[in-house]
Amino acid sequence: MRTYIRHPADIPVQIELKSETANQRRQISNVSYGGLAFESDCIFETGAQIHICIDVVEPQFEAEGIVSYCRRKAGQYLVGVEFIHRDDLYIARMVEQICHIQHYKQLVAAQEGRELSAQEAAHEWISKYANRFPRWGT
Repeated sequence: MRTYIRHPADIPVQIELKSETANQRRQISNVSYGGLAFESDCIFETGAQIHICIDVVEPQFEAEGIVSYCRRKAGQYLVGVEFIHRDDLYIARMVEQICHIQHYKQLVAAQEGRELSAQEAAHEWISKYANRFPRWGT
């Protein structure tokens, strides 16, 4: 049973395995209170420590995580990561909201043909959806 609500996100994340020097740039599948998930063409060992960097937000988000699962999904792997440090949970909440706003910006462009600035998208998203944004722990 899932402990946290999953939230959609489609922003890039940089993943670095602590035991290797190779980095991967992937799209986040979802962000939640406890961590995040991304798709990869490589298998990640459960328990592996990784460094996470999301550099499309200001300031950039960085966190340490542990791979909690790696499941086959449509020719790739869905990799779940749990944050190690509790302070990262609050920061991830902010990143989660930014992910929703970025997703909204892309949706408006695709569906309505409107190109919004980050600030315009944030204002619209907040006015339409912030009051329905799930609170953690409730």
